[in-house]
Amino acid sequence: MRINRKQPLAALTALALLAGCTVVPEPDAAAATEAASRQAQLPATADAPEKSPSAEAKTEYGAFTEEQLYRAIVGELEANSGDIVAAGDSYLDLALSTKDLGVILRAVQFASIANDTNALLQLGLVWASVAPEDPQPQLLLAIEYLENGAFDRAIPRMARVLELGGSIDFSALSSRTGQLNPQSRALLIQALEPLLEQFPDDDSLALARVQLLAQSGEYEAALVALDEARSHVTQTAGTILLEAQILQNMGRGEQAARVMRAGVKIFSNDPILRASLARLYITQEKFDDALREYSLLIEQNADNWEAVYAKALVHLEIEEYDEAEALFQRLIDSGERVDESRYYLATAFERQGELERAIDNYRLVSIGTNNFLGAQQQATRLSIQLGAVAAAHDWLQRLSRGQPRLEVLFINMEAQLLQQAGLSAEAKQLLDRSLNRYPGEVDLLFARVLYFDSIKDLAGSEADLRTIIAIKPDDARALNHLGYMLADQTTRYEEALALLESAIALNPGDPATTDSLAWAQYKLGRYEEALVNIRRAFAAFPDPEVASHMGEILWMMGRREEAMVVWQRALEGAPGDPLVTEAMERLQALAADDEPA
Repeated sequence: MRINRKQPLAALTALALLAGCTVVPEPDAAAATEAASRQAQLPATADAPEKSPSAEAKTEYGAFTEEQLYRAIVGELEANSGDIVAAGDSYLDLALSTKDLGVILRAVQFASIANDTNALLQLGLVWASVAPEDPQPQLLLAIEYLENGAFDRAIPRMARVLELGGSIDFSALSSRTGQLNPQSRALLIQALEPLLEQFPDDDSLALARVQLLAQSGEYEAALVALDEARSHVTQTAGTILLEAQILQNMGRGEQAARVMRAGVKIFSNDPILRASLARLYITQEKFDDALREYSLLIEQNADNWEAVYAKALVHLEIEEYDEAEALFQRLIDSGERVDESRYYLATAFERQGELERAIDNYRLVSIGTNNFLGAQQQATRLSIQLGAVAAAHDWLQRLSRGQPRLEVLFINMEAQLLQQAGLSAEAKQLLDRSLNRYPGEVDLLFARVLYFDSIKDLAGSEADLRTIIAIKPDDARALNHLGYMLADQTTRYEEALALLESAIALNPGDPATTDSLAWAQYKLGRYEEALVNIRRAFAAFPDPEVASHMGEILWMMGRREEAMVVWQRALEGAPGDPLVTEAMERLQALAADDEPA
């Protein structure tokens, strides 16, 4: 199978959406990343205020030795410079030597941001020794042990949390338990049983069991466990969401919607629950209902920008362009989701045929944002469509000036779009000029290969592919492309097989290369080997092209009924596919010719 460079242009994405002797400031909030999620699970204390400090936040040091004071100062300097790992190391050493509670908490914060499990375990142990009646260090240790699969150590820590009057927020931990393999999750469910017996009325444990069962795909058991817990578990928006999510996973969307509708009547000001209901309506294509929920969210909080954005996307989806445009413009004017809004505002203009306005807005999407490349692709495509080929090229050149990698990417994109617009000669000229400027640039060479393919210039394709392989012998893409081309369009089957064996050695398991290998083996009459590989390719990638190959191999092995089943199933998923149709018709015609008169 050749590498197909043709990819869909940008499309609408899914709709949704630190008392000890020491007083130290909180880490700069800007340093926090997703890796700080552990600390986020620990309840705030007076020793660890949640507010972020100003740059001038006061730091006081108490009964420290000179060396300890030095380490503290070094740690703060490292943090201020953005080196959180080094700051964490400094504060870990200081915490272990001083056992000062403030320092320990500071060290925990840095270790959380750095996602340093070993440091967190050490700090949890020293924290627990300093504050034996505090459930927080026990919770920290439980989390770390849990995350590392040490359930025999995690469970006693969980028990201690509960004995000390703390709570285990398993809803916050669900993302972690969700990463466990099925065997580990089953072991955790089993390990929780003694805790459930010891604390039968603890809400968090009961809900933990429900969540773990749901994550294991045991949805009926999860619903039973949730129903059993209702006698003592306080109903919250979170429990309603849990039930609804389980029902959704079971394919019972209407029941899930009923549960959430009842929930929003009770917890009418809970934005998460209402937004979840809106998203469910979207999956059910109940767009008017979704719009109603988003409108209520915005009425409750005019600055709920996520709701504004989601509502705009729904309007766009159902082609209510005036409403969508107004909301996207509101977001842009408010400085919220500016680039996403620019992109989809442009999409709205494009759909209405206002191509110049669409181009202008696509080009306003900022470089480095998620939609940047897609926006430039769309703007270029529309410019070509309007006949402004030179202007589109000049824009991309200005945008990529001084950035060779971006320029090469843009050249590839422009060449592809030119070909799609039927301007193959212009695409070839662009690639030739660009290769004169960037000789040996593999991506540009491959782009020209695709041009040669489009005009069935075998010699041109082979020459550029061999140049790529000479420059980069381990380029599996080029080896596969050349090997398949030789197997499919020439009789140089042994040469093709050698190239494809090299490609598969570099990229084992790749379905496209496996398909190509099977095709070369088939051409050499090695049907049994070919069938093994084509089945492997089809299992990984049930593409019509692979189906056409598998059917042909089966047919030539005399297994014609199997071949027809493969082709018919492929046509059910891709009606009229030319590759499947061609193979069927060609082989059936050959069979008819071979029948006696």
